[in-house]
Amino acid sequence: MLVDKIKDDLKTAMKARDQARVDVLRFLLAEVKNVGINERRELDDGVVAGVLQKLTKQRRDGIEQFRAAGREDLVKKEMAELAVLGDYMPRQLSDAELETRLRDLIAEGGIQSKKDMGKVMKLAMEKLQGAADGKRIQAVAAKLLG
Repeated sequence: MLVDKIKDDLKTAMKARDQARVDVLRFLLAEVKNVGINERRELDDGVVAGVLQKLTKQRRDGIEQFRAAGREDLVKKEMAELAVLGDYMPRQLSDAELETRLRDLIAEGGIQSKKDMGKVMKLAMEKLQGAADGKRIQAVAAKLLG
């Protein structure tokens, strides 16, 4: 399980005295545990993938905001954290793979027009959790339905 791998990597980082990595992994584990407690769910790879996706999005947003504010020191910190989180993210689908998967989901759901974009997004976020960013899914789905 992914939680076990993160715990093992945390121990390794602690032994190597890599404080930046230790901080990110501790925060990640705390977030995963919080989601497990709040949602009363087992700590499976799906929970971890959801938390990873959320934290990754937060880091990307932070990078944009810090760049706009001219805070390059904080941009570097966020990028370093993003790199650590990226080690645990599931492989991202290529554009061609994403388009193929979305075509299948659209056909499976019997979706005909852009009015049903919400249905497409709901199906896609369930089936493709962690494999593609929501913005990418929305852009490809809009292209396919438009």
